[in-house]
Amino acid sequence: MDLSINRDNKVFQDVKQRRNDVAIPTKFFIGIIVSCYFFPFEFTFLPSGLNTKIMLALFGVLLLGIRSIKEKSITLDKELMPAILLAALFSIIGFISVDINYSSDYSYANYWISFSTWLLGAYTTCEIIRYFYGYTSFKLLFDYLIAVCVVQCFLALIIDNVEPFKIFIDTYISQSTVAEVEFLNRVERLYGIGAAVDVAGTRFSIVLLALSAILVGSSRNRTNTFYYWSAFVIITIIGNMMSRTTIIGTSLGILYIVLNSTSLMKSLSLDRLKMWRTIFVVTFIIVAIAVFFYQTNEIIREQIRFGFEGFFNWIEIGTLTTESTERLNSVMWIWPDSNDYKTWIIGKATFSDWHAVGTDIGYCRFVFYSGLLGLITFSLFFVCNAFICASKFQSYKVFFFFLLALTFIIWLKVATDLFIIYALFYCLEPKEVS
Repeated sequence: MDLSINRDNKVFQDVKQRRNDVAIPTKFFIGIIVSCYFFPFEFTFLPSGLNTKIMLALFGVLLLGIRSIKEKSITLDKELMPAILLAALFSIIGFISVDINYSSDYSYANYWISFSTWLLGAYTTCEIIRYFYGYTSFKLLFDYLIAVCVVQCFLALIIDNVEPFKIFIDTYISQSTVAEVEFLNRVERLYGIGAAVDVAGTRFSIVLLALSAILVGSSRNRTNTFYYWSAFVIITIIGNMMSRTTIIGTSLGILYIVLNSTSLMKSLSLDRLKMWRTIFVVTFIIVAIAVFFYQTNEIIREQIRFGFEGFFNWIEIGTLTTESTERLNSVMWIWPDSNDYKTWIIGKATFSDWHAVGTDIGYCRFVFYSGLLGLITFSLFFVCNAFICASKFQSYKVFFFFLLALTFIIWLKVATDLFIIYALFYCLEPKEVS
């Protein structure tokens, strides 16, 4: 099917009409599916470990089985082969580390399972979108991801401020995919449904970066500017209250917009001036609302001070720093001994036991698990994903280089795997329908 952007093309008109015909309840259902993939969680009444990501992956196996029966064969896209090979190599290096260190920590030795689960879950998610819309695209996917992140932000505030709702969520929803509820309550952290701490921060960062790319691409449409920029500011403010890792996505997103400001400002038409007016007005209104609650609600004031601790320290004591960054720079950079060549090369197969390593910095933890061999292979894995997706989605090429930068920046703070988003890109159609 030709999905190229051509307003005289009958296929485009049919798909456009089908998109307009998707009912609100259906969109709500799709949003739940997208959230179950992007922010997986467990139900307290189901077996431990059976989270929504795994459920979607199992459904993906069923869909592939049905497809194989209908088509009598399934071909693997060639674009996936480099990623599969690097994921397999990373797993093999992990297995070697586990074996020679007599370890039982298979955290990344089993990475091929995580890789397959994300890919199958992404396949299910995209197939559901394709079933109702007749197509998938970068922008359509992120419209849902943006909505999901905004909802997660407001859910976090409701859970924190409405006790009956909090009790209901804690009774039926397990947050163990990110952190135990007892821990989140003890440290007084906001949480949504499967969205908390660095998991929320890294995924909010992905969406903020994509928001910037979409905003730049749709800068002539003032309605889109209003919705997208409102979402950007909301996720920035509440997202940082949930996880300060969100600020990385905010910073990269703003940098993305600034670097494209030349193209945005080269034609100062009335529409473009109205677009910038919309951005400033939306920012002022949302920030004013945040300031109001900061002044009138003690709980929200503490959450805002936590989320923007660096900003408040800069204003109050003249130092742009936070307690966590001070700790990160002073005691968290822990490496193997200089003469411990074995650990430097192949690691100690230690990852799950955080205290055994003593650091949460991604680079350090990957080295301790599978050495420089593992770290370099895992890095190449994400470089490969970024280049493949940049080639697939030409109009968002710069976005993927920013996404690659996001991966390596986040590893300065925490060990995380951003294949969750690349898996979705592999399942999308490369051509766009606005």
